[in-house]
Amino acid sequence: MDTRRKAKNRLLSVGIKPSIQRMAIMEYLLAHPTHPTADTIFNDLTPTLPTLSKTTVYNTLRLLSEQGAILSISIDEKNVRYDGDIATHAHFKCKKCGCVYDLSIKGLDTVYVEGIGDLCVTECQLYYKGYCEKCKSKLT
Repeated sequence: MDTRRKAKNRLLSVGIKPSIQRMAIMEYLLAHPTHPTADTIFNDLTPTLPTLSKTTVYNTLRLLSEQGAILSISIDEKNVRYDGDIATHAHFKCKKCGCVYDLSIKGLDTVYVEGIGDLCVTECQLYYKGYCEKCKSKLT
């Protein structure tokens, strides 16, 4: 399935009307699994959508996140980053270059707490920080 159709289906599946701006932002996140900030998305989209405003980008990202179409991740102390991959996974941020990577970890959706029992997890944000392979080799 192409990115445009995926974006439209994602928006419709969470009850969001697919406007031109919403489609562009959703398509961008599906095509760029780099965990961009709102400013990055704005800067990358304005050449093709010159009428796009920062306010529209921020409001759209908030709406998409609230409706569950995207993930809003706070692994970066300075900026919120956004992820089009809504499957359960963790993130790793390199402390040197700042890149954020997806980590596939099984079992994040089942939690048992002693004395409480099984819990139904609806959201999980698990972050790791350290040095990526490239930056780690430069430390020594």
